[in-house]
Amino acid sequence: MSIKVIKHPLIEHKMSLLRRNDTSSYQFRSLVKEISIFLTYEALRDLEMHEYQIDTWQGEITANKISGKKLSVVPILRAGLGMLNGVLEVIPSARVGVVGVYRDEKTLKPIEYYKKFNDDISDRNVLIIDPMLATGNSMNAVIEMLKNENCKKIKAICLVAAPEGVKNIQEKHADVELFTSALDDHLNENGYIIPGLGDAGDKIFGTK
Repeated sequence: MSIKVIKHPLIEHKMSLLRRNDTSSYQFRSLVKEISIFLTYEALRDLEMHEYQIDTWQGEITANKISGKKLSVVPILRAGLGMLNGVLEVIPSARVGVVGVYRDEKTLKPIEYYKKFNDDISDRNVLIIDPMLATGNSMNAVIEMLKNENCKKIKAICLVAAPEGVKNIQEKHADVELFTSALDDHLNENGYIIPGLGDAGDKIFGTK
């Protein structure tokens, strides 16, 4: 797996606000959406294009558009939903699949409780979205599900990643590209990213 940490003044500024303790749920949701737009833009730089003719004010010209079936976005419930609106701002025609995975607090292993993919997902590029890549176990589980559906090109975006999670995915899925706005220091004994964001799901939905 290759990892790309997207460095940009606007992203770093918004990430600093995202990490603040006094950021409200409304502000947190807005910042997650805005950063997701930047990450999606970077992740889709290599979409295939083809030429076609269009009429303009000065006559017909050759232009480019995205080729074939475009994209399926797969948020990991529940926190991944916080990134979905930002992704769809960039690619509004994308299909959306959903995977529900939660982490067992004792074993830190992923437990699947819901899965719904598009019928033609194997023909599409897939973008997994989840704000936090901590142990990498949940992301690995979702990648396995997608590969079992014969998905060939899979990318993932997250706001914050831990080195342990990146290594975990690199060892199991070297073909998957990861885009993140921050590679943080480490995981604590409870599997939380340090410094991280805390519980992104709780902050997005205001449940704590």
